[in-house]
Parts: sequence; C-alpha cells; structure tokens
Amino acid sequence: MTDLLALEGATIAFDLDGTLVESAPDLIGSVNAVLIAHGYQPLPYERGRPFVSRGARWLLEFGLRSAGEPEPAARAAALFGGFIAYYSDHIADETRPFPGAIEALKTLRSAGATLVVCTNKPTGLSRSLLTKLHMAGLFDGVVGIDAVTAAKPNPAHLIEAVQAVGGNLARTVMVGDADTDAGAARRAGTPLVLVDFGYTEIPAAELAPDILLHCFDDLADACAALLDSP
Repeated sequence: MTDLLALEGATIAFDLDGTLVESAPDLIGSVNAVLIAHGYQPLPYERGRPFVSRGARWLLEFGLRSAGEPEPAARAAALFGGFIAYYSDHIADETRPFPGAIEALKTLRSAGATLVVCTNKPTGLSRSLLTKLHMAGLFDGVVGIDAVTAAKPNPAHLIEAVQAVGGNLARTVMVGDADTDAGAARRAGTPLVLVDFGYTEIPAAELAPDILLHCFDDLADACAALLDSP
C-alpha cells in the first residue's frame, strides 16, 4: 500500500457522470420519456450509454437523429427544457454511486485531500444529484459547466474548479472516465487517473492515463503515488 501522506493538502478533482456515479439509466430514461411523449421511438440503452459523456443536449439530439428526425439539432433545442424538467424530477431514480466510490472519497478526505467535482453537468443538477445520493458532504466544491469560462476538455474548467476550493494546480489529480477529462488534465498539466467502467466512445486505456483503474479500491493509492512522483 502506498503511503497516503502525499494526499495531505492535495486537491482531487472528479468528473461526475460515469466516474463517480452510474447515471446513464436516468439520463437515457429521461431522453426516452421526452422522445416517447413526442411520438419518437426510444433510444436503446446500450446504444446511448457510451455517449453520455457528451452531455444531455447531445444525447437528446442523438436520440432524435436515431429516431429519424430530419432536423435533430433544432428539435433538440425545442425539447431540451422539457428534458431538464423531467430529468430534475427523476435525477436519482436509478442513479447510484459506483461500488467503492463513497469509501474511496472518505479515505481521500481522511488523508487530508480536498475534493472537488469538475463536471460538464450544470452545477445545480450536480448538487441535487449528490444531495439525493448523500454524497454532497464529501466535497469541498461542485463546479459545473455553468460556473466556468470554458468547459472540459478546455483546461480552464479544471483550473477554475481547483481555484474554487483554494487548491494548488501543481498538487492536483484529475479523476475521470472520458476524453473530455483527459483533455482537460493534459492541457492543465495535472496527473490523470481514468476509470474503465464509465462513459466513453474511446476506451479509457487508449486515452493514455497515468493510471487506469478497474475499481475504486485502488484510488487513494493511485492518487498518492502520482502526487509523490518527482
């Protein structure tokens, strides 16, 4: 086991959907509720899951395109408010933390790390989800797409999230699941941990993380090892 002393005073930034929580059932379920209500065929779950990291608006547009809508972008824009309203009411129907996530977060906090959520999900929805899952108290900040000057993969998102909790970018690790997380970390110059069970079109291993995790049991050791590296 790696010495966790390296975590004292560090900042660990987390993506949310597909990294900490399995939220695809409620996201795709909400897309399908909107599609069905307007006479479209639903989007098959397995077809939609890899694209959840692209965001809800893109997912709705994808569902419309898959259902044969000739103008999916314009139609998605028109229906997006309805999607948000439905999703807000069903945000935690089936969404759950990935196994071991809560225990790993507690270990990081106990070792002295500051934790921040750095997500392309809107801040309000992110806080609502974390509250419903009894996870909000584990984080020092939640920084969504509406709270930054540019969203992941732009490094500004990660940089501003770290600043929001008083962290030091030189003592930060990004934990995510997709190319948006990898891009933000690489451009910001921070170490990168990716999980291989999230939402990504490109396999996480092919995104060249510093460490690839198969479960959360090894997260604290992974972060400590990266922070302790010269």
